[in-house]
Amino acid sequence: MAYTDHFQLADSYLNHIDSVIGAIADPFIQSRYTGFLAVSAVTVYELAIKAIFIEFAAGKHKVLANFTNVYFERINGRIKIDTLKEEYVKKFGEKYMKRFVRKLNEKESEILRLNHASLKTCYGNIVTWRNNFVHEGIVPTNATHDEVKKSYHCGKYVIHCLAETMRR
Repeated sequence: MAYTDHFQLADSYLNHIDSVIGAIADPFIQSRYTGFLAVSAVTVYELAIKAIFIEFAAGKHKVLANFTNVYFERINGRIKIDTLKEEYVKKFGEKYMKRFVRKLNEKESEILRLNHASLKTCYGNIVTWRNNFVHEGIVPTNATHDEVKKSYHCGKYVIHCLAETMRR
């Protein structure tokens, strides 16, 4: 399964939310939908990240693929950019980490120029909002539905940079 296929789960949920959010008058319920959107976003990020590393490892060696599959079995929200760099990508070699950092920085500049948004900030926000919602029951009070939606889509670029990095 291609890593991008995982995005369909959150995209479908997002389409559903978009069709009903305007009709919800209760701000509490709206905030819960926003929290669940952050959870869905990070879940598909996790699935995509696992798929990228497992596919890469499988292309190298079946033992490495088995190890990688087990290693990423319980990623559980540990997908901040620094974690991706230092705890995951770096384990495959310094050249991959440097490539990931370069690709991220290039894409960051492009997205800032074109969309006036920071993919690193968007990605970091969605992970933080998910963690606060899941672990503390705190909804993203400083973020609207549209902002969470924008951050989710913008944050996908981090995953795309990772996929480009981990190609042989």
